[in-house]
Amino acid sequence: MRNNQISLPELIKFFAEYRNNIIINIKHLQENYQRTGIKRVKGVRDEKGELLQPWLQTEYIDNAEYAGMGEFQFNRNTATINMLIKRKVKLTKSEDKTPTLEVAGLLVNDLNSFNNYTIVSDGKINIKSLQVKISSKKAFDWLKEKCVLDAEDFDFHAEYTIQLDNLPLVAANSHYSSIDGLFNQLAELKVLSSIISAYLKKESEIFIAPQLDEFKKHYLSKNTYINFPTTNEYTNIHEALVNGTLDSRLSYKIDIGSQDILNLSKFPSANKFLNRMYRLYDKDSGEIIIKPNCEMVFNENLAVRHRLLSSRTKITKVDEFMKPIFDDFLGLEQNGVVVDILKKVDADILAQLFQDRQTGKQISKQEMVAALSAANTKLEKYVENIYQDKISPLVFYIGCTGLLPDQIKAKPMTAEEAAAKYPNLQFFKNEQEGTFFAVGDNIISIYAKTEYYSKLISVGIDN
Repeated sequence: MRNNQISLPELIKFFAEYRNNIIINIKHLQENYQRTGIKRVKGVRDEKGELLQPWLQTEYIDNAEYAGMGEFQFNRNTATINMLIKRKVKLTKSEDKTPTLEVAGLLVNDLNSFNNYTIVSDGKINIKSLQVKISSKKAFDWLKEKCVLDAEDFDFHAEYTIQLDNLPLVAANSHYSSIDGLFNQLAELKVLSSIISAYLKKESEIFIAPQLDEFKKHYLSKNTYINFPTTNEYTNIHEALVNGTLDSRLSYKIDIGSQDILNLSKFPSANKFLNRMYRLYDKDSGEIIIKPNCEMVFNENLAVRHRLLSSRTKITKVDEFMKPIFDDFLGLEQNGVVVDILKKVDADILAQLFQDRQTGKQISKQEMVAALSAANTKLEKYVENIYQDKISPLVFYIGCTGLLPDQIKAKPMTAEEAAAKYPNLQFFKNEQEGTFFAVGDNIISIYAKTEYYSKLISVGIDN
Protein backbone atom coordinates (compact mmCIF):
# COMPACT_ATOMS: atom_id res chain seq x y z
CA MET A 1 0.00 0.00 0.00
CA ARG A 2 1.33 3.44 -0.92
CA ASN A 3 1.78 5.87 1.97
CA ASN A 4 -1.16 7.98 0.88
CA GLN A 5 -3.36 5.12 -0.35
CA ILE A 6 -6.48 4.42 1.65
CA SER A 7 -8.45 1.25 2.28
CA LEU A 8 -11.97 0.75 0.97
CA PRO A 9 -13.59 1.16 4.43
CA GLU A 10 -11.78 4.51 4.78
CA LEU A 11 -13.17 5.59 1.40
CA ILE A 12 -16.65 4.49 2.49
CA LYS A 13 -16.28 6.63 5.62
CA PHE A 14 -15.34 9.59 3.41
CA PHE A 15 -18.35 8.95 1.15
CA ALA A 16 -20.62 9.01 4.20
CA GLU A 17 -19.18 12.36 5.29
CA TYR A 18 -19.49 13.97 1.84
CA ARG A 19 -22.60 12.17 0.60
CA ASN A 20 -24.35 15.50 -0.08
CA ASN A 21 -21.51 16.58 -2.41
CA ILE A 22 -21.31 13.48 -4.62
CA ILE A 23 -23.87 12.11 -7.07
CA ILE A 24 -23.72 8.67 -8.72
CA ASN A 25 -24.44 7.70 -12.30
CA ILE A 26 -27.23 5.33 -11.32
CA LYS A 27 -27.78 3.98 -14.84
CA HIS A 28 -24.11 2.98 -15.14
CA LEU A 29 -24.34 1.30 -11.74
CA GLN A 30 -27.47 -0.65 -12.64
CA GLU A 31 -26.18 -1.77 -16.04
CA ASN A 32 -22.98 -3.21 -14.53
CA TYR A 33 -24.28 -4.56 -11.25
CA GLN A 34 -24.12 -8.24 -10.29
CA ARG A 35 -26.75 -9.32 -7.81
CA THR A 36 -25.58 -11.01 -4.63
CA GLY A 37 -29.01 -12.37 -3.71
CA ILE A 38 -32.06 -13.86 -5.39
CA LYS A 39 -34.08 -11.52 -7.56
CA ARG A 40 -37.56 -10.93 -6.22
CA VAL A 41 -40.47 -9.94 -8.45
CA LYS A 42 -43.54 -8.01 -7.35
CA GLY A 43 -46.69 -10.05 -6.84
CA VAL A 44 -47.86 -13.42 -5.52
CA ARG A 45 -48.28 -16.79 -7.20
CA ASP A 46 -51.58 -18.62 -7.46
CA GLU A 47 -52.10 -22.37 -7.00
CA LYS A 48 -50.83 -22.99 -10.55
CA GLY A 49 -47.68 -20.96 -9.97
CA GLU A 50 -48.84 -18.08 -12.18
CA LEU A 51 -47.66 -14.64 -11.09
CA LEU A 52 -50.43 -12.27 -10.01
CA GLN A 53 -49.06 -8.75 -10.14
CA PRO A 54 -50.11 -5.89 -7.81
CA TRP A 55 -52.78 -3.50 -9.06
CA LEU A 56 -50.41 -0.61 -8.34
CA GLN A 57 -46.83 0.03 -9.44
CA THR A 58 -44.17 2.68 -8.83
CA GLU A 59 -42.61 5.10 -11.27
CA TYR A 60 -39.54 7.21 -10.63
CA ILE A 61 -40.46 10.87 -10.45
CA ASP A 62 -37.15 12.12 -11.83
CA ASN A 63 -35.98 9.13 -13.95
CA ALA A 64 -32.65 10.97 -13.97
CA GLU A 65 -29.25 9.62 -14.91
CA TYR A 66 -27.83 10.54 -11.49
CA ALA A 67 -28.89 9.80 -7.93
CA GLY A 68 -27.64 11.03 -4.59
CA MET A 69 -24.85 9.14 -2.86
CA GLY A 70 -26.43 6.41 -0.76
CA GLU A 71 -26.06 5.54 2.89
CA PHE A 72 -23.51 2.85 3.72
CA GLN A 73 -23.87 -0.04 6.11
CA PHE A 74 -21.55 -2.84 7.18
CA ASN A 75 -23.35 -6.16 7.51
CA ARG A 76 -23.66 -7.52 11.04
CA ASN A 77 -22.58 -11.10 10.26
CA THR A 78 -20.59 -11.11 7.00
CA ALA A 79 -17.78 -9.15 5.34
CA THR A 80 -20.30 -7.18 3.32
CA ILE A 81 -20.84 -3.46 2.69
CA ASN A 82 -24.12 -2.23 1.23
CA MET A 83 -25.05 1.14 -0.23
CA LEU A 84 -28.70 2.11 0.17
CA ILE A 85 -29.91 4.57 -2.48
CA LYS A 86 -33.14 6.48 -1.96
CA ARG A 87 -35.15 7.84 -4.90
CA LYS A 88 -38.49 9.62 -5.23
CA VAL A 89 -41.36 7.61 -6.74
CA LYS A 90 -45.10 7.88 -7.28
CA LEU A 91 -47.80 5.22 -7.21
CA THR A 92 -49.69 4.54 -10.43
CA LYS A 93 -52.28 1.97 -11.48
CA SER A 94 -50.67 -0.95 -13.31
CA GLU A 95 -53.57 -1.07 -15.76
CA ASP A 96 -53.49 2.47 -17.18
CA LYS A 97 -50.73 4.28 -15.20
CA THR A 98 -53.24 6.65 -13.58
CA PRO A 99 -51.43 8.26 -10.62
CA THR A 100 -52.61 7.62 -7.06
CA LEU A 101 -52.25 10.93 -5.24
CA GLU A 102 -54.04 10.35 -1.93
CA VAL A 103 -54.59 7.40 0.40
CA ALA A 104 -56.55 7.57 3.67
CA GLY A 105 -56.37 11.36 3.71
CA LEU A 106 -52.61 11.44 3.13
CA LEU A 107 -50.83 12.73 0.04
CA VAL A 108 -48.71 9.95 -1.49
CA ASN A 109 -47.31 11.74 -4.53
CA ASP A 110 -43.83 12.01 -3.02
CA LEU A 111 -42.85 8.55 -1.74
CA ASN A 112 -39.40 7.00 -1.46
CA SER A 113 -38.06 3.78 -2.93
CA PHE A 114 -34.97 2.14 -1.45
CA ASN A 115 -32.49 -0.03 -3.35
CA ASN A 116 -29.50 -1.78 -1.81
CA TYR A 117 -26.33 -2.21 -3.86
CA THR A 118 -23.66 -4.51 -2.45
CA ILE A 119 -20.19 -2.98 -2.77
CA VAL A 120 -18.35 -5.79 -0.98
CA SER A 121 -19.85 -9.27 -0.75
CA ASP A 122 -18.32 -11.81 1.62
CA GLY A 123 -14.90 -10.19 1.46
CA LYS A 124 -14.86 -9.70 -2.33
CA ILE A 125 -15.37 -6.52 -4.33
CA ASN A 126 -18.75 -6.63 -6.08
CA ILE A 127 -18.81 -3.11 -7.58
CA LYS A 128 -15.55 -2.42 -9.41
CA SER A 129 -16.06 1.30 -9.93
CA LEU A 130 -18.47 4.19 -9.52
CA GLN A 131 -19.12 6.96 -12.04
CA VAL A 132 -19.67 10.17 -10.06
CA LYS A 133 -19.92 13.93 -10.21
CA ILE A 134 -18.44 16.01 -7.38
CA SER A 135 -19.70 19.43 -6.27
CA SER A 136 -17.12 20.09 -3.52
CA LYS A 137 -13.53 21.05 -4.36
CA LYS A 138 -12.51 19.99 -0.86
CA ALA A 139 -13.88 16.51 -1.52
CA PHE A 140 -12.18 16.42 -4.93
CA ASP A 141 -8.82 17.46 -3.45
CA TRP A 142 -9.00 14.76 -0.76
CA LEU A 143 -9.81 12.04 -3.30
CA LYS A 144 -6.99 13.25 -5.54
CA GLU A 145 -4.52 13.31 -2.63
CA LYS A 146 -5.44 9.72 -1.74
CA CYS A 147 -4.88 8.64 -5.38
CA VAL A 148 -8.51 7.65 -5.81
CA LEU A 149 -8.99 10.08 -8.71
CA ASP A 150 -6.83 10.33 -11.83
CA ALA A 151 -7.91 13.87 -12.76
CA GLU A 152 -5.73 16.93 -12.21
CA ASP A 153 -8.23 19.79 -12.09
CA PHE A 154 -11.58 20.13 -10.36
CA ASP A 155 -14.50 20.39 -12.77
CA PHE A 156 -18.00 20.21 -11.31
CA HIS A 157 -19.38 19.43 -14.79
CA ALA A 158 -17.12 16.41 -15.28
CA GLU A 159 -17.89 12.78 -14.53
CA TYR A 160 -15.13 10.97 -12.67
CA THR A 161 -14.44 7.27 -12.27
CA ILE A 162 -13.67 6.11 -8.75
CA GLN A 163 -12.00 2.73 -8.99
CA LEU A 164 -12.84 0.49 -6.05
CA ASP A 165 -11.28 -2.84 -7.02
CA ASN A 166 -7.69 -1.64 -6.57
CA LEU A 167 -8.14 -0.59 -2.94
CA PRO A 168 -7.18 -2.85 -0.01
CA LEU A 169 -10.18 -4.14 1.91
CA VAL A 170 -8.56 -3.61 5.31
CA ALA A 171 -6.19 -0.91 6.50
CA ALA A 172 -2.68 -1.95 7.52
CA ASN A 173 -2.96 -0.23 10.92
CA SER A 174 -6.47 -1.40 11.80
CA HIS A 175 -7.42 -1.51 15.47
CA TYR A 176 -10.59 -3.08 16.81
CA SER A 177 -12.62 -2.32 19.92
CA SER A 178 -13.05 -4.82 22.72
CA ILE A 179 -16.26 -6.82 22.47
CA ASP A 180 -16.38 -7.64 26.18
CA GLY A 181 -19.89 -7.25 27.58
CA LEU A 182 -21.43 -6.42 24.21
CA PHE A 183 -23.32 -9.67 23.70
CA ASN A 184 -25.34 -9.45 26.93
CA GLN A 185 -26.04 -5.79 26.20
CA LEU A 186 -27.24 -6.59 22.67
CA ALA A 187 -29.31 -9.50 23.93
CA GLU A 188 -31.13 -7.30 26.48
CA LEU A 189 -31.86 -4.71 23.82
CA LYS A 190 -33.03 -7.39 21.37
CA VAL A 191 -35.45 -8.98 23.85
CA LEU A 192 -37.05 -5.69 24.89
CA SER A 193 -37.25 -4.44 21.31
CA SER A 194 -38.82 -7.75 20.28
CA ILE A 195 -41.57 -7.35 22.90
CA ILE A 196 -42.29 -3.74 21.89
CA SER A 197 -42.24 -4.53 18.16
CA ALA A 198 -44.68 -7.41 18.67
CA TYR A 199 -47.04 -5.12 20.61
CA LEU A 200 -46.81 -2.35 17.98
CA LYS A 201 -47.27 -4.67 15.00
CA LYS A 202 -50.79 -3.41 14.28
CA GLU A 203 -50.59 -0.12 16.19
CA SER A 204 -49.81 3.39 15.00
CA GLU A 205 -49.34 6.56 17.01
CA ILE A 206 -50.73 8.62 14.08
CA PHE A 207 -53.25 6.58 12.10
CA ILE A 208 -56.38 4.68 13.13
CA ALA A 209 -57.20 1.09 12.12
CA PRO A 210 -59.34 1.91 9.02
CA GLN A 211 -56.52 4.10 7.71
CA LEU A 212 -54.02 1.28 8.23
CA ASP A 213 -56.35 -1.04 6.31
CA GLU A 214 -56.45 1.49 3.47
CA PHE A 215 -52.65 1.72 3.49
CA LYS A 216 -52.40 -2.06 3.26
CA LYS A 217 -54.70 -2.12 0.22
CA HIS A 218 -52.35 0.37 -1.45
CA TYR A 219 -49.17 -1.55 -0.47
CA LEU A 220 -48.08 1.00 2.14
CA SER A 221 -46.80 0.25 5.64
CA LYS A 222 -47.99 2.15 8.70
CA ASN A 223 -44.86 4.30 8.29
CA THR A 224 -45.92 4.97 4.67
CA TYR A 225 -43.10 2.92 3.17
CA ILE A 226 -43.87 1.09 -0.06
CA ASN A 227 -44.40 -2.58 0.74
CA PHE A 228 -45.31 -4.65 -2.33
CA PRO A 229 -45.68 -8.42 -1.91
CA THR A 230 -42.79 -10.17 -3.64
CA THR A 231 -41.89 -13.70 -4.65
CA ASN A 232 -38.91 -15.45 -6.22
CA GLU A 233 -38.58 -15.04 -9.99
CA TYR A 234 -38.39 -18.86 -10.33
CA THR A 235 -40.89 -21.52 -9.26
CA ASN A 236 -38.44 -24.41 -8.86
CA ILE A 237 -35.00 -23.84 -7.35
CA HIS A 238 -33.51 -27.02 -8.83
CA GLU A 239 -34.59 -26.05 -12.34
CA ALA A 240 -33.27 -22.52 -11.78
CA LEU A 241 -29.85 -23.91 -10.81
CA VAL A 242 -29.76 -26.23 -13.83
CA ASN A 243 -30.80 -23.62 -16.40
CA GLY A 244 -28.42 -21.01 -15.01
CA THR A 245 -30.98 -18.57 -13.60
CA LEU A 246 -29.41 -19.12 -10.17
CA ASP A 247 -25.95 -19.91 -8.92
CA SER A 248 -24.63 -20.62 -5.45
CA ARG A 249 -21.65 -19.60 -3.35
CA LEU A 250 -20.38 -20.17 0.16
CA SER A 251 -20.93 -17.30 2.56
CA TYR A 252 -19.01 -17.18 5.83
CA LYS A 253 -21.03 -16.01 8.82
CA ILE A 254 -19.29 -14.48 11.82
CA ASP A 255 -21.18 -14.24 15.11
CA ILE A 256 -20.41 -13.22 18.66
CA GLY A 257 -21.94 -14.87 21.68
CA SER A 258 -21.30 -15.76 25.29
CA GLN A 259 -20.11 -18.95 26.93
CA ASP A 260 -23.78 -19.87 27.49
CA ILE A 261 -25.53 -18.58 24.33
CA LEU A 262 -23.78 -18.96 20.97
CA ASN A 263 -25.44 -16.03 19.17
CA LEU A 264 -28.56 -13.84 19.02
CA SER A 265 -30.35 -16.19 16.61
CA LYS A 266 -30.94 -18.52 19.57
CA PHE A 267 -33.52 -16.08 20.96
CA PRO A 268 -37.12 -16.87 19.95
CA SER A 269 -39.63 -14.20 18.98
CA ALA A 270 -41.42 -12.37 21.77
CA ASN A 271 -44.76 -13.99 20.92
CA LYS A 272 -43.24 -17.47 20.87
CA PHE A 273 -41.60 -16.96 24.27
CA LEU A 274 -44.81 -15.49 25.72
CA ASN A 275 -46.76 -18.55 24.57
CA ARG A 276 -44.12 -20.93 25.94
CA MET A 277 -43.67 -19.42 29.41
CA TYR A 278 -46.85 -17.46 30.28
CA ARG A 279 -50.63 -17.69 30.40
CA LEU A 280 -52.98 -14.83 29.56
CA TYR A 281 -56.49 -15.20 30.94
CA ASP A 282 -59.74 -13.27 31.29
CA LYS A 283 -59.89 -11.51 34.68
CA ASP A 284 -63.61 -12.19 35.14
CA SER A 285 -64.14 -15.65 33.70
CA GLY A 286 -60.64 -17.04 34.19
CA GLU A 287 -60.75 -18.34 30.61
CA ILE A 288 -57.25 -18.97 29.26
CA ILE A 289 -56.41 -17.25 25.99
CA ILE A 290 -55.28 -19.75 23.36
CA LYS A 291 -52.18 -18.59 21.48
CA PRO A 292 -51.64 -15.28 23.31
CA ASN A 293 -49.54 -12.54 21.75
CA CYS A 294 -47.83 -9.37 22.93
CA GLU A 295 -50.57 -7.18 21.41
CA MET A 296 -52.80 -8.38 24.30
CA VAL A 297 -50.54 -7.56 27.24
CA PHE A 298 -52.02 -4.10 27.95
CA ASN A 299 -55.62 -5.27 27.61
CA GLU A 300 -57.35 -4.17 30.83
CA ASN A 301 -59.64 -7.24 30.77
CA LEU A 302 -56.76 -9.71 30.72
CA ALA A 303 -54.24 -10.80 33.34
CA VAL A 304 -51.02 -12.76 33.02
CA ARG A 305 -49.34 -15.45 35.07
CA HIS A 306 -46.47 -17.88 34.65
CA ARG A 307 -47.32 -21.03 32.77
CA LEU A 308 -47.16 -24.26 34.75
CA LEU A 309 -44.40 -26.14 32.96
CA SER A 310 -44.29 -29.90 32.69
CA SER A 311 -41.34 -31.88 34.00
CA ARG A 312 -40.33 -32.54 30.40
CA THR A 313 -39.83 -28.83 29.66
CA LYS A 314 -36.13 -28.06 29.54
CA ILE A 315 -35.23 -24.55 30.70
CA THR A 316 -32.34 -23.19 28.66
CA LYS A 317 -29.92 -20.34 29.26
CA VAL A 318 -31.90 -18.34 26.72
CA ASP A 319 -35.05 -18.87 28.82
CA GLU A 320 -33.19 -17.77 31.94
CA PHE A 321 -31.96 -14.65 30.17
CA MET A 322 -35.34 -13.62 28.73
CA LYS A 323 -37.53 -14.37 31.75
CA PRO A 324 -36.52 -11.43 34.03
CA ILE A 325 -37.13 -8.96 31.19
CA PHE A 326 -40.55 -10.45 30.41
CA ASP A 327 -41.48 -10.71 34.10
CA ASP A 328 -40.69 -7.03 34.61
CA PHE A 329 -42.45 -5.89 31.42
CA LEU A 330 -45.56 -7.96 32.23
CA GLY A 331 -45.67 -6.71 35.83
CA LEU A 332 -45.05 -10.09 37.45
CA GLU A 333 -41.81 -9.01 39.11
CA GLN A 334 -40.57 -5.45 39.55
CA ASN A 335 -36.85 -6.09 39.14
CA GLY A 336 -36.02 -2.79 37.41
CA VAL A 337 -34.38 -4.36 34.36
CA VAL A 338 -36.75 -2.78 31.80
CA VAL A 339 -36.32 0.75 33.16
CA ASP A 340 -32.53 0.25 33.26
CA ILE A 341 -32.49 -0.72 29.58
CA LEU A 342 -34.75 2.19 28.62
CA LYS A 343 -32.64 4.73 30.48
CA LYS A 344 -29.51 3.37 28.82
CA VAL A 345 -30.92 4.37 25.41
CA ASP A 346 -32.44 7.65 26.72
CA ALA A 347 -36.01 6.40 26.32
CA ASP A 348 -36.95 8.36 29.44
CA ILE A 349 -40.61 8.94 28.56
CA LEU A 350 -41.40 5.23 28.35
CA ALA A 351 -39.28 4.56 31.43
CA GLN A 352 -41.42 7.03 33.41
CA LEU A 353 -44.69 5.65 32.02
CA PHE A 354 -43.55 2.15 32.88
CA GLN A 355 -42.83 3.17 36.48
CA ASP A 356 -46.18 5.00 36.68
CA ARG A 357 -47.99 1.91 35.41
CA GLN A 358 -46.31 -0.27 38.02
CA THR A 359 -47.70 2.02 40.75
CA GLY A 360 -51.22 1.59 39.37
CA LYS A 361 -51.54 4.82 37.40
CA GLN A 362 -53.79 4.57 34.35
CA ILE A 363 -52.00 5.24 31.05
CA SER A 364 -54.00 5.89 27.89
CA LYS A 365 -53.39 3.56 24.97
CA GLN A 366 -52.49 6.49 22.70
CA GLU A 367 -49.89 7.75 25.15
CA MET A 368 -48.42 4.27 25.58
CA VAL A 369 -48.25 3.59 21.83
CA ALA A 370 -46.45 6.90 21.22
CA ALA A 371 -43.94 6.21 24.00
CA LEU A 372 -43.36 2.62 22.86
CA SER A 373 -42.80 3.75 19.25
CA ALA A 374 -40.28 6.41 20.26
CA ALA A 375 -38.48 4.02 22.61
CA ASN A 376 -38.26 1.27 20.00
CA THR A 377 -36.66 3.68 17.54
CA LYS A 378 -34.04 4.52 20.17
CA LEU A 379 -33.47 0.85 21.00
CA GLU A 380 -32.90 -0.02 17.34
CA LYS A 381 -30.59 2.98 16.84
CA TYR A 382 -28.55 2.04 19.91
CA VAL A 383 -28.14 -1.52 18.63
CA GLU A 384 -27.18 -0.28 15.17
CA ASN A 385 -24.51 2.01 16.64
CA ILE A 386 -22.98 -0.87 18.61
CA TYR A 387 -22.75 -2.97 15.47
CA GLN A 388 -21.43 -0.26 13.16
CA ASP A 389 -18.89 1.09 15.68
CA LYS A 390 -17.66 -2.04 17.44
CA ILE A 391 -18.79 -5.34 15.92
CA SER A 392 -19.17 -4.96 12.15
CA PRO A 393 -15.58 -3.68 11.59
CA LEU A 394 -14.28 -6.80 13.38
CA VAL A 395 -16.66 -9.04 11.39
CA PHE A 396 -15.49 -7.36 8.17
CA TYR A 397 -11.81 -7.93 9.00
CA ILE A 398 -12.33 -11.60 9.85
CA GLY A 399 -14.44 -12.19 6.75
CA CYS A 400 -11.92 -10.50 4.44
CA THR A 401 -8.76 -12.05 5.84
CA GLY A 402 -9.94 -15.34 7.31
CA LEU A 403 -7.98 -14.41 10.44
CA LEU A 404 -8.53 -12.83 13.82
CA PRO A 405 -6.80 -9.45 14.28
CA ASP A 406 -3.29 -9.68 15.74
CA GLN A 407 -4.49 -8.13 19.00
CA ILE A 408 -6.86 -11.07 19.62
CA LYS A 409 -5.10 -14.22 20.79
CA ALA A 410 -7.28 -17.33 20.72
CA LYS A 411 -7.03 -20.95 19.62
CA PRO A 412 -9.62 -22.37 17.20
CA MET A 413 -12.07 -25.00 18.48
CA THR A 414 -14.43 -27.37 16.71
CA ALA A 415 -18.09 -27.52 17.73
CA GLU A 416 -17.37 -30.70 19.72
CA GLU A 417 -14.51 -29.02 21.58
CA ALA A 418 -16.56 -25.89 22.26
CA ALA A 419 -19.52 -27.96 23.49
CA ALA A 420 -17.29 -29.97 25.81
CA LYS A 421 -15.78 -26.81 27.32
CA TYR A 422 -19.03 -24.82 27.39
CA PRO A 423 -21.86 -27.38 27.81
CA ASN A 424 -24.68 -24.81 27.73
CA LEU A 425 -23.99 -23.89 24.11
CA GLN A 426 -26.50 -25.11 21.54
CA PHE A 427 -25.61 -25.51 17.86
CA PHE A 428 -27.81 -25.37 14.78
CA LYS A 429 -26.96 -27.89 12.05
CA ASN A 430 -25.04 -25.40 9.88
CA GLU A 431 -23.05 -24.24 12.93
CA GLN A 432 -21.78 -27.73 13.78
CA GLU A 433 -19.11 -27.53 11.06
CA GLY A 434 -17.94 -24.11 12.24
CA THR A 435 -14.81 -22.85 13.96
CA PHE A 436 -15.03 -21.22 17.39
CA PHE A 437 -12.77 -18.94 19.41
CA ALA A 438 -12.99 -18.10 23.12
CA VAL A 439 -12.11 -14.40 23.46
CA GLY A 440 -12.45 -13.29 27.06
CA ASP A 441 -16.00 -14.18 28.10
CA ASN A 442 -17.11 -14.20 24.46
CA ILE A 443 -17.33 -16.86 21.79
CA ILE A 444 -16.61 -15.84 18.20
CA SER A 445 -18.02 -18.35 15.73
CA ILE A 446 -17.31 -18.69 12.01
CA TYR A 447 -19.31 -21.06 9.84
CA ALA A 448 -20.17 -21.50 6.17
CA LYS A 449 -23.63 -21.25 4.67
CA THR A 450 -24.71 -21.80 1.06
CA GLU A 451 -26.26 -18.69 -0.49
CA TYR A 452 -28.07 -18.51 -3.82
CA TYR A 453 -28.05 -15.53 -6.16
CA SER A 454 -29.55 -14.52 -9.50
CA LYS A 455 -26.98 -14.48 -12.31
CA LEU A 456 -28.65 -11.58 -14.13
CA ILE A 457 -26.08 -8.79 -14.40
CA SER A 458 -28.18 -5.64 -14.84
CA VAL A 459 -30.68 -4.95 -12.07
CA GLY A 460 -32.82 -2.73 -14.30
CA ILE A 461 -34.88 0.18 -13.11
CA ASP A 462 -37.72 -1.99 -11.84
CA ASN A 463 -35.72 -3.33 -8.89
